[in-house]
Amino acid sequence: MKIAIIGGGPGGLYFAALAKQLDPTREITVWERNAPDDTFGFGVVFSDETLGGIENADTVVARSMARRFARWTDIDIHFRGATHTVGGQGFAAMGRRELLQLLQDRCRALGVVLHFSTAAPDTDALRASHDLVIGADGARSAVRTAHADVFGPRLDRRRNKYMWLGTDLVFEAFQFHIKQTPWGVVQVHGYPYSDGGSTFIVEMHEDVWRRAGFDATEETPFAPGVSDEQAVARLRDLFAEELAGHRLLANNSKWLDFTTVRNTRWHHGNLVLIGDAAHTAHFSIGSGTKLAMEDALALAACLQENPDVGTALAAYETERRPVVESTQRAAQASLEWFENIALYTDQEPAQFCFNLLTRSRRITYDNLRLRDAEFADRVDAAFAGDRGTGPVPAMFQPFRIGGLELKNRVVVSAMDMYSAVDGVPGDFHLVHLGSKAMGGAGLVMTEMVTVSPKARITPGCTGLWTDGQRDAWARIVSFVHERSTARIGLQLGHSGRKGSTRLMWEGIDDPLPEGNWETVGPSALPYGPASAVPREMTRADMERVTADFAAAARRGAEAGFDLLELHCAHGYLLSSFLSPVANHRTDEYGGTPENRLRFPLEVFDAVRAVWPADRPVIVRISATDWVPDGTTEHDAVEIARAFIAHGAAGIDVSTGQVTRDERPAYGRSYQTPFADRIRHEVAAASGAAVIAVGAIASYDDVNSILLAGRADLCAVGRGHLYDPHWTLHAAADQEYRGPAAEWPRQFGAGRRKPPGARTDAVRPRLSLLRAEDDGRQHLHRRWTPSHEPAPAV
Repeated sequence: MKIAIIGGGPGGLYFAALAKQLDPTREITVWERNAPDDTFGFGVVFSDETLGGIENADTVVARSMARRFARWTDIDIHFRGATHTVGGQGFAAMGRRELLQLLQDRCRALGVVLHFSTAAPDTDALRASHDLVIGADGARSAVRTAHADVFGPRLDRRRNKYMWLGTDLVFEAFQFHIKQTPWGVVQVHGYPYSDGGSTFIVEMHEDVWRRAGFDATEETPFAPGVSDEQAVARLRDLFAEELAGHRLLANNSKWLDFTTVRNTRWHHGNLVLIGDAAHTAHFSIGSGTKLAMEDALALAACLQENPDVGTALAAYETERRPVVESTQRAAQASLEWFENIALYTDQEPAQFCFNLLTRSRRITYDNLRLRDAEFADRVDAAFAGDRGTGPVPAMFQPFRIGGLELKNRVVVSAMDMYSAVDGVPGDFHLVHLGSKAMGGAGLVMTEMVTVSPKARITPGCTGLWTDGQRDAWARIVSFVHERSTARIGLQLGHSGRKGSTRLMWEGIDDPLPEGNWETVGPSALPYGPASAVPREMTRADMERVTADFAAAARRGAEAGFDLLELHCAHGYLLSSFLSPVANHRTDEYGGTPENRLRFPLEVFDAVRAVWPADRPVIVRISATDWVPDGTTEHDAVEIARAFIAHGAAGIDVSTGQVTRDERPAYGRSYQTPFADRIRHEVAAASGAAVIAVGAIASYDDVNSILLAGRADLCAVGRGHLYDPHWTLHAAADQEYRGPAAEWPRQFGAGRRKPPGARTDAVRPRLSLLRAEDDGRQHLHRRWTPSHEPAPAV
């Protein structure tokens, strides 16, 4: 087999070594346009997981790397004049030049042909003369560009500016310097990579960069290897205190914009992409070289395990794509956090540090407690503040929405059940909502309760357009109040253009085959290709619907609900007025954001006017439509601001479901960043509450979101369907007993988790002497070079 590799970075070289090691008969050639000792950058960082894979795949490479590693476990966060240290993390780093040198040596020893300072032949010519061609030529891949019609690249250029630098100051741990300057926040990501040097990455928002005058060289072309010395000199002065007399070193150092690279596919015929050519992940989670070498390992293995190249490449992409996409989701969350870092610098230091460490949503509160319990205790204490609640998990701290006191911060999210008859909730709803209330949540929300027969999504939707419906709801509310300490909220809405559809299990969003009713919307635009075309609402329609909302709200108050939520999300009527995708009106109710807000605010005002003043009204919104030209997170901030100005006591932040064309970026707690932005830009200053919702699956997720200050409350939907006692079980798992999670007296014997198969096993003593070390030495391991640092190169 003949294999051509375009690009002699870590990914290409490591694949060459592994593939040659697995089958010495393979003819493998690498082309690299730079010289063998041309290395741009300073250090590279690896996780323990990746190092384990390298050790299993090639012990020679693993041993060579291990001899050169700087290892440490601490992270130092320098914030507001103090250093906050968190231990137990585990890092290994080495010089990029050394890594490339040892990989080059390994390839030569195995018989791989290496061409340096040589451009690769034409890709198509290589494909014709070789069995496999690998594009390992980096983020600006010429291979990818030449075959863009096949790979379908999507390049997302971000707003922050950054520069790779080095220093001969040898850090003892990973460093985050959060520096307030006259122009805004500037941050440094730093880490040691040898006895003689550290990586020093400077990053800032583009607006800060321009205000600071770093754009003076924006139009200056710099040849490869040439640094922006004017900017480097200014950075030396800016970080003189942090450098403490040490040098700031440049190596092809110039201002860069990070671009996230994604491709629709990674292989075509006998051509495949690996590493940054296929995908990139932001440097703040240290994954570029890691991903490239993992790609190389997986590709070499798939080539060995499969009968032909085509099958091997398909297996490689199938195996690696989920791993890479998971990493990219974490990296996206991290890079967005640093883009928005100015939102968080007013936080109390312990909360800020926790927020920074959990920014990617891969590290959680429980992870950090395992790694550094003392730090976790500081975070808990800061969150409890002067409430005097002691060591109580964040989710079981009380909270007040307006005048409504909640025993804890868990909300049962509104979930449509489609099980009513003529809009009347029955025994099913009593059991459904009653069980969730008895299960420990602080607030239980109804499904979307509709304001008229034509406001229903399906024939099975509940309503509040009759007194009989009111009385049925009063029965449920009374049960919740009598049998639990939970509060119950009413969600009011109108289906709009998404109405007159089948029950969910018969075909979600599919129009009714018979017995359907006319739907209305801001414009005569259907929700999807198969949806009914709604009639564009007239002013008379708006007045009628507003009156329906007010009448339903009045009945809800009579039924005894503790809170009302106006449903302005998910593409239903009020949501569709807010969205430029659904609202194409040319009158005063369409066009500008202010005009699109007009009708939803009129409805809100009418509801607020009839709802008791001592009970809060909140609003659920879709913070993005997940389509181009739709509602954005910036629009969502202004939508939230408008509702809060009109008296909303809180914003329940969801996303999407406005159009069939949406492409959500699903993932763990994927909607929380939208809640985070609204909380920090609008709600916190006004005292309004923010509820996060969406793929919040565990109590650890809830605690992490709350402790980081991303939301005030967390709504959990599917978790409560899986386990109606989700909140009580979360309390048991965390060994919490208290007023925020009281078990019903009838269920008190079940408050402890039943014994498992090995609960009764008592382990014998197997060590002669007990270790006296309390673990802190391992927890707080710092990099201490074995000799005086040599000058960095």
